[in-house]
Amino acid sequence: MDCYSVLAIPFNLRYIQKIRCRRDVVQTLIYSKKVVILVLYLYTLVTDNLSQNAMNFIKPLFLIILMVFVSCSSNEDDDSQANIGVVNFLNEVVNIMEVNSINRNTIDWSNFRNQVLEKGSTVQRIDQTDDALRLALVLLGDNHSSIRKQNGTFVTGSNANCPPSSLETVAIPDNIGYIQVRSFGGADPEAVVAFAENIQEDIKTQDNQGITGWIVDLRNNTGGNMWPMLAGIGPILGEGTVGYFIGPDNSRQVWSFSGGAAILSSRPLARVLDNYELLNPNPKVAVLLNKAVASSGEAIAISFIGRENTMSFGSETCGLSTANLAFTLSNGWILALTTSYMADRNQNVFGVPITPDTPATNRTIVQDAISYLNN
Repeated sequence: MDCYSVLAIPFNLRYIQKIRCRRDVVQTLIYSKKVVILVLYLYTLVTDNLSQNAMNFIKPLFLIILMVFVSCSSNEDDDSQANIGVVNFLNEVVNIMEVNSINRNTIDWSNFRNQVLEKGSTVQRIDQTDDALRLALVLLGDNHSSIRKQNGTFVTGSNANCPPSSLETVAIPDNIGYIQVRSFGGADPEAVVAFAENIQEDIKTQDNQGITGWIVDLRNNTGGNMWPMLAGIGPILGEGTVGYFIGPDNSRQVWSFSGGAAILSSRPLARVLDNYELLNPNPKVAVLLNKAVASSGEAIAISFIGRENTMSFGSETCGLSTANLAFTLSNGWILALTTSYMADRNQNVFGVPITPDTPATNRTIVQDAISYLNN
């Protein structure tokens, strides 16, 4: 940042000199405010041995030099204070990443930190740190972490490209139930319960003694909050352990469905008030997948892996089958940091795209599922 001082030089008021001080020049000429003291000291030495006429000439020059140094030093101090705030914020982010990242054991954190701080060294405010934060998210290498600002915008380092696709409408036979599990975002308790109950109500409405199988359509489920999805689809999925989160230190947290509740370890995170039970328990199930199934959508797909009488159809998923944990930063922004891998009920670890049991195109996928359920 450049700083300017406009000074009237009293050489018979003949002109005004504009002095421009650049950061690199200032750093070369002065390192601290001690220079100001040096200028004053030299002034006293010189003026003690000058005639009155010479003093009238030299005094304005010393005044100019002193004012320029003070002005530029002041601007340098302001920049320094601003930079301290940026550095502290970036260090806060990196500290959280270093302790909690899924890749914390494989990253050179000294080099990581140096790169992030260097990227942010030219900015003066925290709201200008997007490039440094984006670099940090890229260097994490998990392709899933992000930062959400208070205005709702995101900073991400992900290169995932998993757009939703148009889905063809296909008639479903009366003996087969069809449930679509859509994305759900947010954590409002009432909205969570309502979402789960809507799925279960859809199941209840279709269920009858003639139902021999169910299609669970996860296509275009880009994720969000997995717990109301799990609580909603639970009657078809069945009770018990259906998946795990596995950390880089091999720590394990189990996720399960029981009595209408989606449970992490022993803690219910979503629960319907009146859990529905199928008339024909443990049915045959076909799970539909496509590239747009991501994150929490992939968690539901993983929940069906290893279940008896179950087969998946379609194309491989997005590959964000990892879990994010939210950290609130000092400025109110939210760091969603990838901290663990998803694993199925048999503890097979993912973190990669889920490959369907039977590849199918968008045109044939539903009919292929129907054929499986009717065989």
